[in-house]
Amino acid sequence: MIENLFRKEVSNVRPYVQGKPAEEVQRELGLDRIEKLASNENQFGPSPLAVTAMQKEVELCNFYPESVPIELAEKLAKRLNVTAENIAVGSSGESLIRLINLTFIEEGNEVLVMDPSFSIYESHAALLGGKTKNIPLKDDGSIDTDGMLNAITEKTKLIWLCTPNNPTGNIASQEQIDNMIRELPDHVVLILDEAYYEYACAFADYPKNNTELVKDKENIIVLRTFSKIYGIAGLRIGYIIACAPIVKMINSLKLTFEVNRLAQVAAYAALDDEEYLQMVVSENKKALDTLSEYFTEKGWHYYKSFANFIWVDTGMDSKKLFEDLQKKGIIIRPGFLWGWDTWLRISTGTEEQMRFFIEKMEEIPG
Repeated sequence: MIENLFRKEVSNVRPYVQGKPAEEVQRELGLDRIEKLASNENQFGPSPLAVTAMQKEVELCNFYPESVPIELAEKLAKRLNVTAENIAVGSSGESLIRLINLTFIEEGNEVLVMDPSFSIYESHAALLGGKTKNIPLKDDGSIDTDGMLNAITEKTKLIWLCTPNNPTGNIASQEQIDNMIRELPDHVVLILDEAYYEYACAFADYPKNNTELVKDKENIIVLRTFSKIYGIAGLRIGYIIACAPIVKMINSLKLTFEVNRLAQVAAYAALDDEEYLQMVVSENKKALDTLSEYFTEKGWHYYKSFANFIWVDTGMDSKKLFEDLQKKGIIIRPGFLWGWDTWLRISTGTEEQMRFFIEKMEEIPG
């Protein structure tokens, strides 16, 4: 059988369950309107400055892009108060997660991950023979950084700290992060996944200077993306901030010309689009407030979110609720995918989209 030829690690990989594109659901169900609130996408379109930059660059798409986007790295470095040697740009945050695993994981290594969190961490480690330890949230829903530290063994290689955490939206405090770094053994690399950083910065209690950590500690990596706040998820571009040796190794493992021309120029331009960024942040807070007020009225438990989504316990079967909402033109992310059977993750959007979601929720018996 052909399966006998596969690498043994392949059978250990749990595939990521992707949400269906809105267009596909619309065709299947014959609906006039579909609102996809499942993938934490920016509902306000791409940064206008990014669009203009892409329009100018499209005529050069017959040429390969820069293999290492040095101008983008330098611009990021200046903003983050590091050097360009501390920046590696990749084709999406997920690509960089894969590259980090390729850089560090050997068969038998352990990876520590919050539960629930982004399942991609586990699947990429498993492909290389790594073993994942899931550290549950505390009873009050907060991130258990002490539990992560206590779970470290001599086999531990990576700790993935997603903050704000996907799917729960909550964060690790500055005190928690500082304590983790103090207690972190030299043989363990801590990755702070800050994909939703710009949304979280709107809140006073979110730690905002984690990029400074790489100056003093070689085993710290900060991961960020242009997919969320800048609205260019379809272009696939993200970056890490780390010590120069890690960046050099990551760049050596990337595919040749990995980050396409349009993504590079769009990201470079988007960094200057402060007006757009502030608009998205403001609208996101309004959407979170609308959803929070609705959940409070319903008596549903939810976590305070620092991101562009919210995690809520409706008390209903999330698989059935997902199916019922989809028939009504709403796509959400059901909690059963993480083993949280009555929870939902709802991405934020425009005020109209939030009202449409609430309207359709009210049509479902609960």
